[in-house]
Amino acid sequence: MSFAGKVWRLLVGIKDALALVFLLLFFGALFAVLNARPSPAAVREGALLLQLDGTIVEERSAIDPFQTLLSSAVPTREYAARDIVHAIDEAAKDKRIKALALDLSTFLGGGLVHMEEIGDALDRFRRTKKPVLTYAVAYTDDSLLLAAHSTEIWIDPLGGAAIAGPGGHSIYYADLLEKLRVNTHVYRVGTYKSAVEPYILSGMSPEARENAEALYGSLWQEWQANVKQARPQANIALATQQIEAWLEQSSGDLAKAAVQAGLVDKIGDRVAWGEHVATIAGEDQWDDKPGAFAATDFDTWLAEIDPADMSAQTGSGNPVGVITIAGEISDGRAGPGEAGAERIVELLDEALDEDFAALVVRVNSPGGTVTGSEAIRRAILRHKARGIPVAVSMGNVAASGGYWIATTGDRIFAEPETITGSIGIWGVVPTFENTLAQYGVTSDGVRTTPLSGQPDLFGGFTPETDALLQRSVESGYLRFLDLVARSRGMTTARADELGQGRVWDGGSARQLGLVDQFGDLDAALAWAAGQAKLKEGGWYPQYLGEPADSFDSFLLTLITGDEGEAPQARDMFGYFAGRQAELGDRLLADLDRLMGMRGMQALCLECPAGRTTARPARPWASEAPGLAGMVARLLLD
Repeated sequence: MSFAGKVWRLLVGIKDALALVFLLLFFGALFAVLNARPSPAAVREGALLLQLDGTIVEERSAIDPFQTLLSSAVPTREYAARDIVHAIDEAAKDKRIKALALDLSTFLGGGLVHMEEIGDALDRFRRTKKPVLTYAVAYTDDSLLLAAHSTEIWIDPLGGAAIAGPGGHSIYYADLLEKLRVNTHVYRVGTYKSAVEPYILSGMSPEARENAEALYGSLWQEWQANVKQARPQANIALATQQIEAWLEQSSGDLAKAAVQAGLVDKIGDRVAWGEHVATIAGEDQWDDKPGAFAATDFDTWLAEIDPADMSAQTGSGNPVGVITIAGEISDGRAGPGEAGAERIVELLDEALDEDFAALVVRVNSPGGTVTGSEAIRRAILRHKARGIPVAVSMGNVAASGGYWIATTGDRIFAEPETITGSIGIWGVVPTFENTLAQYGVTSDGVRTTPLSGQPDLFGGFTPETDALLQRSVESGYLRFLDLVARSRGMTTARADELGQGRVWDGGSARQLGLVDQFGDLDAALAWAAGQAKLKEGGWYPQYLGEPADSFDSFLLTLITGDEGEAPQARDMFGYFAGRQAELGDRLLADLDRLMGMRGMQALCLECPAGRTTARPARPWASEAPGLAGMVARLLLD
């Protein structure tokens, strides 16, 4: 009994110690959360520093605390495009802000529409006679498009510029699946619905190539026109069509080559750039490090002015509801940052009591499941049944299931760079009867109907199962065509001509009647308010859903150890290495789609935003130095 008592007391002591540790951690985390939001009092006279160390998105994803704390990689930071635009516009009006310092050293890019929206905000900032001073080591398509709107563009002596343009190769698995004797059952409608081609072909079909050439050609023309308008001296042809001769002129010095092509203005490291900014914004009285200048960072500035979603909801008058459909559409509660239909439908249904004067649906999605898209569409129609106008605002991409949802709009707004269309349905399911047979594994049994035991991934599909699934896809496509025809005032035959899975740029979509007019989210809001007969100043947008949690910044502090510490800048090799790392994400995503199909898909994998919705870790983050990172390594090693 004495031995058992000692063991019992030991266990109780361990339990009490663990309880004390968890209580300390809980209250420490609570204290950090309450103090994580930057203090507006820290806003200083000088520059607004936008150090974009991540990606620009439509809607920020919530950080999974358990996954983040157990991971040794820092999660990619996401910036909502409208928050950046809002921050720049407010800085333009604030006398304390003398300049905008844009550091793109660790910028990972964003959609073309978002880049243009931020570029327009930079132009508005410059019209107040305040300069925009940009610095980076390596400039690529997205960063160069933003930088083109600057007063001065600086490049590191070890840096360079590489303009890739839209497009690239996809991975095809047909030969591998044939060698493995995997039987890939493909069900689709649409000559141009090429999402399933990687599983059945070893290269692009002529139809897919035709569509891709037209789409990427239009996007490339738009990119060039946007850069040339903002920066007329840029010699894009030299930097993209005569690369070897261009580099030879500068003896292989990429930074000098960028200057010669008019892509950047000055060569200098970050210290030299910072010293230049200090001549305009003032010296930093609290930091004597080389290259320091008086500045307010983005988080601190946003804390004072409030994110765009929150500040918009403090207006007076009648509310105009805004629901965001961002990311791949699924049937569950995923998001924000992913379009979980159950979550979005719940937001819409709860808002039925809000008495909105109008509703604007912001779509930035390549689509997803047919059932999820239809559930969201029906929820929007419940608002429309109240007699209020509904406008649809398309972002970077509103294709396939995204366009399915867009059929609810009384008027559809898009940008020339928007990717839309992809009206088609598909599904793919693998079976392994031939693979297993190679190793002597077979299956047998008794059926009472042709569908008994189906789907049988190890014994194969019956002809009746194949017929049922194909008919289901065909029925879904006819349903899609009917929605498009009734929404756009055209015949079903015409909708079929524009459908067939073909992807369109915003300019073509407008000419074909799939889109009504060019315009951003503000244009859609103004139209909806006008249709509701609301006077200017007599309405305000009310975004559905909770704003991003400031707990995210606390988690990043735990992982990085120092939230203000700048990630390592990427040179040209770092940029290409990051692109190579994306290949692994794509392989995993393609495998997941093949093995984890959950119903018919109205999903545009041909769209640049449709390849994967994964949130990769920062390519430069190998190990996390923060407290949580150290704990995770001790647990996992």
